[in-house]
Amino acid sequence: MTTTTLFTTGATATGGRVGQVQSADGVLDLELTMPKSLGGTGAPGTNPEQLFAAGYAACFASAAKLVAGQQALQTGPFAVAAEVTLGRREDGFVLSVTLKGSFPELDGERAQALMEATHQICPYSRATQGNVAVTLTVA
Repeated sequence: MTTTTLFTTGATATGGRVGQVQSADGVLDLELTMPKSLGGTGAPGTNPEQLFAAGYAACFASAAKLVAGQQALQTGPFAVAAEVTLGRREDGFVLSVTLKGSFPELDGERAQALMEATHQICPYSRATQGNVAVTLTVA
């Protein structure tokens, strides 16, 4: 199967969880801090899990908009929230994700079906498939 490149970007992190991350074009430039629950000071800043949650939520919402359009669904203004959990097993660290869609003009069954269909095409969902536990819910 041939892949056509649509967009490429990059980012560089220095200092690990206590440092800085900057996109190649300089638009994203953030301080990284360790959350208190992981032994950090609670200083202002973000962390890899927040960045992953933001990216996944945005990507999934965009994919949901595409799927809704293909299925001629009237969703109204909607939102997708991503909750990312960092866990630890005997063999190392793991992530899990809960995606919660809020589609005010869809009943619960249709909203859940849209979430499931979106999960099949979202690039983040495809990248995590088989590696990260992802739970899909609707508000």
